[in-house]
Amino acid sequence: MTGPRYTPLAASLPATVPFVGPETQERARGRPFAARLGANESGFGPAPSVIRAIAEAASGAWMYGDPENHDLIQAVATHHALLPDAIMVGEGIDGLLGYLVRLLVGPGDAVVTSAGAYPTFNYHVAGFGGTLHTVPYRDDREDPEALLARAAEVDAKLVYLANPDNPMGTWHDAAAISRAIDAVPEGCVLLLDEAYIELAPDGTAPAFDPTDRRILRMRTFSKAHGLAGLRVGYAVGHPELITAFNKVRNHFGMSRVSQAAALASLADQEHLAGTIARVARSRDRIAEIARANGLTPIPSATNFVALDTGRDGDFARALLQALIEHDIFVRMPFVAPQDRCIRISCGPDREMELFAAALPQALDSLG
Repeated sequence: MTGPRYTPLAASLPATVPFVGPETQERARGRPFAARLGANESGFGPAPSVIRAIAEAASGAWMYGDPENHDLIQAVATHHALLPDAIMVGEGIDGLLGYLVRLLVGPGDAVVTSAGAYPTFNYHVAGFGGTLHTVPYRDDREDPEALLARAAEVDAKLVYLANPDNPMGTWHDAAAISRAIDAVPEGCVLLLDEAYIELAPDGTAPAFDPTDRRILRMRTFSKAHGLAGLRVGYAVGHPELITAFNKVRNHFGMSRVSQAAALASLADQEHLAGTIARVARSRDRIAEIARANGLTPIPSATNFVALDTGRDGDFARALLQALIEHDIFVRMPFVAPQDRCIRISCGPDREMELFAAALPQALDSLG
């Protein structure tokens, strides 16, 4: 028997995942982490109203979710004062990224991103045979001018830009993003990943303009809303591109429970505001802990803080491993020179104090 006949593209790809999950690490270590500060989840959790909505929806979990996500799309449209035909709901930004790349990118098509930016996007591009072109960060921020210049050089079909950025937490203001949109070459789409936008300062996001075919914006309920485990995201763009998602998406990808949870969370703006305030306090606490131990916090508009070790990537990796040995789950950027940093997710006071206790011990163990 010959077995499966993989496509040449699939056969050429490594069987890897963009991130090694904390659960995988816990199984390998034989014990759980004491503080889960690596995946940029919201340790503050969803609103009580959302938990009630999940419980109420659970009895209907035997039914498929509404394949049109009608109620959630209507609610998102109302929230942003947009028409529903400008919105597509999907299984988190990661799921929507896969659908968008499937729509636009074929073998050999040029795609542009920043070296060291969100790796799941690159994973999708590789999976559909695209050719990835990268530009470096500038001053620990993604460089919109360089991204769009490279897109023009290589006739890119798609450009990825996160604002605020992961893994550095840095951001550009709305004026800079508007200039980037104006610089998008003919036949190209700028994908603006705004996963952390609720946590950013006012003036970070330009106004929505669904008449503009050059840009697609993606947002999520995984970060500020605290629903990472339910996988809910949405895209905002020109109705023609939004409609095209129906050609390739999993129409039953969204569960009834996920839809109900996102609806309840969107309605509970008071809890969202409280979470944003708690994240801001946690960012300040992480920065305080870092400075007390000789590390430099990089200003962040997200629910994590990148800490500059002042050394190189080898030292940062050793520090990350030392923190893991002290039962603190953290991550770090993959690409130099940003890999001189470790990245700490915001969390409740108890986890911050565990990190505060472990960091000096981890540093001392490195000599």
